[in-house]
Amino acid sequence: MKGLWKKIAGGSGNGDYPPKQQQQKMLWLAGAIILGIFLILIGNSGKPGHSGQQKTTAETGEQKASAPSVMAQEEEMLATRLKKLLSQVEGAGAVDVSVRLASSRRDKYAINTTTGRKTTEEKDQAGGTRLITENTGNEQLVLLRDGQKEAPVLEEEQAARIAGVLVVAEGARDPVIKAHLFKAVQVALGVEPQKILVLPAEGGK
Repeated sequence: MKGLWKKIAGGSGNGDYPPKQQQQKMLWLAGAIILGIFLILIGNSGKPGHSGQQKTTAETGEQKASAPSVMAQEEEMLATRLKKLLSQVEGAGAVDVSVRLASSRRDKYAINTTTGRKTTEEKDQAGGTRLITENTGNEQLVLLRDGQKEAPVLEEEQAARIAGVLVVAEGARDPVIKAHLFKAVQVALGVEPQKILVLPAEGGK
Protein backbone atom coordinates (compact mmCIF):
# COMPACT_ATOMS: atom_id res chain seq x y z
CA MET A 1 0.00 0.00 0.00
CA LYS A 2 2.86 2.36 0.87
CA GLY A 3 4.44 1.65 -2.53
CA LEU A 4 1.15 2.42 -4.29
CA TRP A 5 0.81 5.78 -2.55
CA LYS A 6 4.44 6.49 -3.46
CA LYS A 7 3.70 5.92 -7.14
CA ILE A 8 0.55 8.10 -7.01
CA ALA A 9 2.34 10.86 -5.12
CA GLY A 10 5.20 11.27 -7.52
CA GLY A 11 6.67 8.05 -8.82
CA SER A 12 10.06 6.58 -7.78
CA GLY A 13 13.72 6.98 -8.70
CA ASN A 14 15.56 10.22 -9.34
CA GLY A 15 12.29 12.20 -9.83
CA ASP A 16 10.99 11.74 -6.28
CA TYR A 17 9.70 14.83 -4.43
CA PRO A 18 11.20 15.86 -1.10
CA PRO A 19 9.53 14.03 1.81
CA LYS A 20 7.55 17.08 3.00
CA GLN A 21 6.13 17.87 -0.45
CA GLN A 22 5.40 14.22 -1.11
CA GLN A 23 3.39 13.99 2.13
CA GLN A 24 1.39 17.12 1.26
CA LYS A 25 0.61 15.76 -2.19
CA MET A 26 -0.59 12.47 -0.73
CA LEU A 27 -2.94 14.31 1.63
CA TRP A 28 -4.38 16.38 -1.22
CA LEU A 29 -4.96 13.29 -3.35
CA ALA A 30 -6.59 11.41 -0.48
CA GLY A 31 -8.89 14.35 0.25
CA ALA A 32 -9.86 14.66 -3.42
CA ILE A 33 -10.71 10.94 -3.65
CA ILE A 34 -12.82 11.01 -0.47
CA LEU A 35 -14.68 14.14 -1.66
CA GLY A 36 -15.42 12.52 -5.03
CA ILE A 37 -16.83 9.38 -3.40
CA PHE A 38 -18.95 11.51 -1.05
CA LEU A 39 -20.44 13.52 -3.94
CA ILE A 40 -21.25 10.33 -5.89
CA LEU A 41 -23.05 8.82 -2.89
CA ILE A 42 -25.10 11.99 -2.35
CA GLY A 43 -26.09 12.11 -6.01
CA ASN A 44 -27.21 8.49 -6.09
CA SER A 45 -29.19 8.72 -2.85
CA GLY A 46 -31.02 11.92 -3.88
CA LYS A 47 -32.28 10.97 -7.36
CA PRO A 48 -34.58 8.03 -6.51
CA GLY A 49 -36.30 9.95 -3.73
CA HIS A 50 -36.92 12.93 -5.98
CA SER A 51 -38.29 10.72 -8.73
CA GLY A 52 -40.54 8.90 -6.28
CA GLN A 53 -41.87 12.21 -4.96
CA GLN A 54 -42.68 13.42 -8.47
CA LYS A 55 -44.46 10.14 -9.21
CA THR A 56 -46.51 10.34 -6.02
CA THR A 57 -47.49 13.95 -6.76
CA ALA A 58 -48.55 13.04 -10.29
CA GLU A 59 -50.64 10.10 -9.08
CA THR A 60 -52.34 12.29 -6.46
CA GLY A 61 -53.19 14.88 -9.10
CA GLU A 62 -54.69 12.22 -11.37
CA GLN A 63 -56.82 10.88 -8.53
CA LYS A 64 -58.13 14.37 -7.72
CA ALA A 65 -58.90 15.05 -11.36
CA SER A 66 -60.74 11.72 -11.84
CA ALA A 67 -62.79 11.84 -8.61
CA PRO A 68 -66.00 13.89 -9.13
CA SER A 69 -67.11 16.25 -6.37
CA VAL A 70 -70.24 15.69 -4.30
CA MET A 71 -71.95 18.60 -6.07
CA ALA A 72 -71.11 17.18 -9.50
CA GLN A 73 -72.60 13.84 -8.51
CA GLU A 74 -75.81 15.52 -7.34
CA GLU A 75 -76.06 17.50 -10.58
CA GLU A 76 -75.69 14.33 -12.62
CA MET A 77 -78.28 12.50 -10.52
CA LEU A 78 -80.85 15.31 -10.82
CA ALA A 79 -80.28 15.65 -14.57
CA THR A 80 -80.76 11.90 -15.09
CA ARG A 81 -84.00 11.81 -13.12
CA LEU A 82 -85.37 14.92 -14.80
CA LYS A 83 -84.48 13.62 -18.26
CA LYS A 84 -86.35 10.39 -17.58
CA LEU A 85 -89.39 12.35 -16.37
CA LEU A 86 -89.49 14.84 -19.25
CA SER A 87 -89.07 12.10 -21.84
CA GLN A 88 -92.51 10.85 -20.80
CA VAL A 89 -94.19 14.13 -21.76
CA GLU A 90 -96.28 13.57 -24.87
CA GLY A 91 -94.60 14.98 -27.97
CA ALA A 92 -91.33 15.82 -26.18
CA GLY A 93 -89.27 13.39 -28.28
CA ALA A 94 -85.59 13.03 -27.40
CA VAL A 95 -84.67 15.12 -24.36
CA ASP A 96 -81.35 16.24 -22.93
CA VAL A 97 -81.06 17.96 -19.52
CA SER A 98 -78.33 19.88 -17.70
CA VAL A 99 -78.63 20.94 -14.06
CA ARG A 100 -76.30 23.34 -12.25
CA LEU A 101 -76.35 23.74 -8.47
CA ALA A 102 -75.52 26.77 -6.37
CA SER A 103 -74.96 24.54 -3.33
CA SER A 104 -75.25 20.84 -2.58
CA ARG A 105 -77.66 19.19 -0.16
CA ARG A 106 -76.92 19.70 3.53
CA ASP A 107 -77.96 17.57 6.48
CA LYS A 108 -78.24 19.12 9.94
CA TYR A 109 -77.89 16.69 12.83
CA ALA A 110 -79.15 17.08 16.39
CA ILE A 111 -76.52 18.28 18.88
CA ASN A 112 -76.77 18.18 22.65
CA THR A 113 -75.25 21.37 24.06
CA THR A 114 -74.18 21.70 27.69
CA THR A 115 -73.09 25.02 29.17
CA GLY A 116 -71.77 25.93 32.58
CA ARG A 117 -70.30 28.81 34.56
CA LYS A 118 -67.65 28.63 37.26
CA THR A 119 -66.82 31.58 39.54
CA THR A 120 -63.66 31.65 41.63
CA GLU A 121 -62.70 34.22 44.26
CA GLU A 122 -59.00 34.99 44.61
CA LYS A 123 -57.10 37.21 47.04
CA ASP A 124 -54.05 39.16 45.97
CA GLN A 125 -50.99 40.11 48.03
CA ALA A 126 -52.40 43.56 48.82
CA GLY A 127 -55.39 42.03 50.58
CA GLY A 128 -57.89 42.72 47.83
CA THR A 129 -60.16 40.16 46.24
CA ARG A 130 -61.16 39.52 42.68
CA LEU A 131 -63.73 37.27 41.03
CA ILE A 132 -62.82 35.10 38.06
CA THR A 133 -65.71 33.78 35.96
CA GLU A 134 -65.12 30.92 33.57
CA ASN A 135 -67.74 29.88 31.02
CA THR A 136 -67.62 26.33 29.74
CA GLY A 137 -69.48 24.64 26.91
CA ASN A 138 -69.67 21.18 25.43
CA GLU A 139 -71.39 19.96 22.27
CA GLN A 140 -72.11 16.31 21.59
CA LEU A 141 -73.76 14.69 18.59
CA VAL A 142 -77.04 12.96 19.50
CA LEU A 143 -76.89 9.29 18.52
CA LEU A 144 -79.77 6.85 18.14
CA ARG A 145 -78.99 3.24 18.99
CA ASP A 146 -80.47 0.55 16.75
CA GLY A 147 -79.33 -2.83 18.03
CA GLN A 148 -75.55 -2.86 17.82
CA LYS A 149 -75.38 0.22 15.59
CA GLU A 150 -75.53 3.92 16.38
CA ALA A 151 -76.66 6.58 13.92
CA PRO A 152 -76.84 10.39 14.29
CA VAL A 153 -80.31 11.91 14.62
CA LEU A 154 -81.20 13.94 11.51
CA GLU A 155 -82.79 17.21 12.63
CA GLU A 156 -83.16 19.02 9.31
CA GLU A 157 -82.48 18.22 5.66
CA GLN A 158 -81.72 21.19 3.43
CA ALA A 159 -82.27 20.52 -0.27
CA ALA A 160 -79.70 21.55 -2.85
CA ARG A 161 -80.07 25.09 -4.23
CA ILE A 162 -80.44 25.07 -8.00
CA ALA A 163 -78.68 27.74 -10.04
CA GLY A 164 -80.17 26.84 -13.41
CA VAL A 165 -81.76 24.13 -15.57
CA LEU A 166 -81.35 23.70 -19.32
CA VAL A 167 -83.69 21.43 -21.31
CA VAL A 168 -83.16 20.64 -24.99
CA ALA A 169 -86.02 18.67 -26.54
CA GLU A 170 -87.06 17.73 -30.06
CA GLY A 171 -90.69 18.70 -29.44
CA ALA A 172 -89.90 22.09 -27.89
CA ARG A 173 -90.60 23.84 -31.24
CA ASP A 174 -94.26 23.35 -30.42
CA PRO A 175 -95.23 26.15 -27.98
CA VAL A 176 -97.67 23.91 -26.13
CA ILE A 177 -95.14 21.11 -25.58
CA LYS A 178 -92.50 23.68 -24.62
CA ALA A 179 -94.86 25.12 -22.00
CA HIS A 180 -95.54 21.63 -20.65
CA LEU A 181 -91.81 20.91 -20.34
CA PHE A 182 -91.24 24.24 -18.65
CA LYS A 183 -94.00 23.64 -16.12
CA ALA A 184 -92.80 20.09 -15.46
CA VAL A 185 -89.30 21.31 -14.58
CA GLN A 186 -90.69 24.03 -12.32
CA VAL A 187 -92.88 21.60 -10.38
CA ALA A 188 -90.42 18.71 -10.24
CA LEU A 189 -87.51 20.74 -8.87
CA GLY A 190 -89.36 23.63 -7.21
CA VAL A 191 -87.17 26.10 -9.05
CA GLU A 192 -87.95 29.71 -9.98
CA PRO A 193 -89.10 30.33 -13.59
CA GLN A 194 -86.17 32.62 -14.40
CA LYS A 195 -83.76 29.74 -13.79
CA ILE A 196 -85.33 27.46 -16.43
CA LEU A 197 -84.49 27.48 -20.13
CA VAL A 198 -86.22 25.16 -22.63
CA LEU A 199 -84.83 25.04 -26.18
CA PRO A 200 -85.78 23.02 -29.28
CA ALA A 201 -83.28 20.44 -30.43
CA GLU A 202 -81.71 20.80 -33.86
CA GLY A 203 -83.84 19.12 -36.44
CA GLY A 204 -86.77 18.82 -34.05
CA LYS A 205 -90.38 18.98 -35.13
